[in-house]
Amino acid sequence: MFSQKNSKRENRYKNFKIRSQILQGKLPQGLSFREIETALKATKQPNVCECFGFLSRKHTRNGVVINRGLVSCQLVTQAFANYIVDSLQDSTTYPLDAFKYHAVGTGTTAESNAQTALITEIETREAGTQVEGASANIYKSVATITFTGSHAVSEHGIFSASTGGTLLDRSLMSPADNVIADDQIEYTYQLTVYAET
Repeated sequence: MFSQKNSKRENRYKNFKIRSQILQGKLPQGLSFREIETALKATKQPNVCECFGFLSRKHTRNGVVINRGLVSCQLVTQAFANYIVDSLQDSTTYPLDAFKYHAVGTGTTAESNAQTALITEIETREAGTQVEGASANIYKSVATITFTGSHAVSEHGIFSASTGGTLLDRSLMSPADNVIADDQIEYTYQLTVYAET
């Protein structure tokens, strides 16, 4: 009985520590998307709706794949929050299914929910797939970008258009991916939406 209480207390502490790290802009090391998602759900404040964006990547060069796993977990932008309100009023002008365009860049400025674009965007945006993730509250989009030159790729964004558009989420990646021409990176973005409880 005593050990069960200790175990529950330790789990609660671990989950709140994970949430604290994410809210400070730090990605907890050595944890999977599922572990982090579970911790965020367990520590969510009642009567609050939350959205978190998770980014994973796989880097391919000459047929060799390096799975970088989960590289970023952050909150969405204010621009996207505003877009949701606009969409509820007029989904024809503001369609939510437009958020499928993956963009990358070399900017290293810290993430902020006030950002509306990547800092230094490179290459052409790619339209990603649009599916439900592991559960009904997860939006998942996957796209592969093939590079035309050498870059230190350190930022990723999901946009509502192939150029311009509204930024859903900007993710900063550290360390950067040093790519050369013909390298490919597969990006998996998952937006998890928690309803109020």
